Amino acid sequence: MIPGRSILLLLVIATSSPALAETMSFESATTLLGASCGKDIDANCLGVNLDAVRLKECLARNQDVVSPQCKADYARAFEAIQKRVAARSAVAKMCEREKQKLCDGGAGNLIECLLKARGVSARCNQAVREAGYR
Repeated sequence: MIPGRSILLLLVIATSSPALAETMSFESATTLLGASCGKDIDANCLGVNLDAVRLKECLARNQDVVSPQCKADYARAFEAIQKRVAARSAVAKMCEREKQKLCDGGAGNLIECLLKARGVSARCNQAVREAGYR
């Protein structure tokens, strides 16, 4: 059997896609879920595929037996994960000018380029920060 905290760690790794308004890190969301919902996941969601949507659906489906602390925290944690994913997706759009001007049109690793480049706009820097890259 895989304990709930291991499931949550794998969940974070699976949802780690390229981070807008201050977002909670994947690690913080996982810690919150592990602390609040680990036992509930072990008891009610062990057969669930390791993705955020299915795990959230399982917890919602079993809310009548889920602990009050888990009920209070799981929606917040999943919302934070979705915000981080959206923020990471927004970096390329928010940094389009820098991508073209400073990063050879995005050739290579855009994030690495943005972190090293001089002349990055405040808007782009904020997007990179909210995505959790800084």
